[in-house]
Amino acid sequence: MQAPVTIRSATIEDAAAIADLYNYYILHSTVTFEELPVSAADMQERIALALEQYAWFIAEKEGQLMGYAYATAWRSRSGYRYAAESTVYVRQGAERQGIGTRLYEELLAALKVKGMHAVVGGIVLPNEASISLHEQLGYHKVAHFKEVGYKFGQWLDVGYWEILLS
Repeated sequence: MQAPVTIRSATIEDAAAIADLYNYYILHSTVTFEELPVSAADMQERIALALEQYAWFIAEKEGQLMGYAYATAWRSRSGYRYAAESTVYVRQGAERQGIGTRLYEELLAALKVKGMHAVVGGIVLPNEASISLHEQLGYHKVAHFKEVGYKFGQWLDVGYWEILLS
């Protein structure tokens, strides 16, 4: 019998494991436009900031970080205070096991309780797995920007998906 995946709120003590998981994507993929690895200290700051107003969840299996999802401000102007941007990452090799879905379900429920009205997710294109995840949870595509990112010698498109919580 396989050990279950558990979902819990992140703490700053999770920063090193989160940075390790994220750094794989920085160094080996175009799903993030960051190009330099982040430190555990960098990640501690990001976690603390997200937890002040939004939420950050991690998925664990037998003590190993399997993924994480969090929300931050969509934009800084006060009129956007009921909108958040969501992000999810799943450990390389653990995709398509329902981890991202469970993380996002927990995140969206927490954001609704916190009074968020709209949640936006940006996806570097193409990325069928992320599109599928967002759409199965009720997000709808609202924008497509051509060649707005550049990484690994190529121009990349970004799409935005949105879900209304209330």
